[in-house]
Amino acid sequence: MKKQKKEITQITKDMTIKDILEMDETLAEVLLGFGMHCIYCPMSQMETLEEAAEVHGIDVDFLVKKLNANKAFK
Repeated sequence: MKKQKKEITQITKDMTIKDILEMDETLAEVLLGFGMHCIYCPMSQMETLEEAAEVHGIDVDFLVKKLNANKAFK
């Protein structure tokens, strides 16, 4: 029996930067707008959104709202 991939409809703070960009690469513009200029660096790809927000001094809940409002897979 083949496992079905769970469809993700919301971005959460525990998702990695890599997962977010794989879901919708246009969200890179939102992340860059928040000053996250290292989103394509190999190490940052494995960070959760919450970890990246903390490093950059960004309110993760606000960032999650902005990302969900701008995602292409609404």
